[in-house]
Amino acid sequence: MKLGLGILAGAALAVLVLAPIPGAAQRGPGRRGGGGGAPAGGEFGPYYQAPLVKAGPMPRTPDGHPNMYGYWTARFSQAVFDVEDHPVARPGVGPGKGAIVDPPDGKIPYQPWAAAKAEDLAKNHMFEEPEAHCFLSGVPHEDYGPFGFQILQTPGYLVMAWEARHAYRIIPTDGRPHIAANIKLFEGDPVGHWEGDTLVIDTTNQNGRGWFDMVGNFTSEHIHVVERFTPVDANTINVEATVEDSTMYTRPWKIAGSFGRRLDPTYEQMEFACIEGNADLEHYVDTEGGKAKKAK
Repeated sequence: MKLGLGILAGAALAVLVLAPIPGAAQRGPGRRGGGGGAPAGGEFGPYYQAPLVKAGPMPRTPDGHPNMYGYWTARFSQAVFDVEDHPVARPGVGPGKGAIVDPPDGKIPYQPWAAAKAEDLAKNHMFEEPEAHCFLSGVPHEDYGPFGFQILQTPGYLVMAWEARHAYRIIPTDGRPHIAANIKLFEGDPVGHWEGDTLVIDTTNQNGRGWFDMVGNFTSEHIHVVERFTPVDANTINVEATVEDSTMYTRPWKIAGSFGRRLDPTYEQMEFACIEGNADLEHYVDTEGGKAKKAK
């Protein structure tokens, strides 16, 4: 029944997701025109992040909750390259900060075996990076994805629809129980409830195929994520996500950042098509698990 309701809700909102609504969408100065993204010296250029523009209070829905409807970008999308603080550059990623605020050192508190696996993935198996295959990113990676997303709200649901890879999350906000533990999904099973003006989203049932970034920080099917979306004003939503997995980590850890509203009323969310089986994988060199020969 729960899955059926989610599918029906998604179908009912599909037209809204795909159809631009005059005055509702916002655009910044250009897709690659803002700060953030890979730090200086990295291979990747910066992604657009909505500017910090103070505004009045977040509007409210008829039932009294903050109405976060609109188009947004993550202001901490630099974490897609490396979610950890990385003062030393890695191949293709210059030195910079990630998104981890606890532990204070900005590092994932891996158990020794998991730290070794993450290092091996980064050095020898970049071919396995999920987004290179156009797979969905999982949670909380979607929160700091670089290309922006739309939020829609109806009574009992909040929907997040991303520009990239046709990704979406349908989040019931009635605090219902999770689906059966044997059902595993790329984006997991989100269950939301309101604590005052904060939307708390409890996500389980992920399939363990996602990474947190592009440098091998991986997940397992046991990951449990609790996100907190708290509006600051009409243009900013603070985001926190606590990650737990006793099979991989020595303690829970937390990322934090914010969503910024796009401010150009002519903005239209475009399609960033990404299809499983991305042919460009052939350009990964053999030392990273690909087919291309490393240049001498």
